[in-house]
Amino acid sequence: MMPFGLKIAIINRAFRKKLDEKASAMGLTAVQLRVLGSVSRLEAAGQEVHQNDLEQIERVTHPAMTTMLRRLESKGFVRCVPGTKDRRYKKITCTEQSAEIYKMILEQDQEVFDELCKNLTQDEQQEWLRLADLILRNIDSE
Repeated sequence: MMPFGLKIAIINRAFRKKLDEKASAMGLTAVQLRVLGSVSRLEAAGQEVHQNDLEQIERVTHPAMTTMLRRLESKGFVRCVPGTKDRRYKKITCTEQSAEIYKMILEQDQEVFDELCKNLTQDEQQEWLRLADLILRNIDSE
């Protein structure tokens, strides 16, 4: 029997590979696209987005996020400006070309999920998502 960790790693690699293919068509990596999606989603919800918010969401270090944001800014997807509430924090905003990109990302995410789960019934897919949510809650409570 294959260990659980190996199963998750294989699923993760397959999912990321398919998302990377979709992201590369835009000149991005899957990770860059995910960060851009977070900025887009939070902005659409009326939230001022700061680098430290993205670090928490993505669970990455400050230097890693700084590098990521510089790349996205150089590609013209985001702007980094001093925050309105606290000028020490960078406010991250989407440019015109990336505003509401989160909607496209949700569609792509669903396409990949559907492709990977093509042999599962709707009920099995919903159960998989429910169990994944439970595992994520356990991780967040640590």
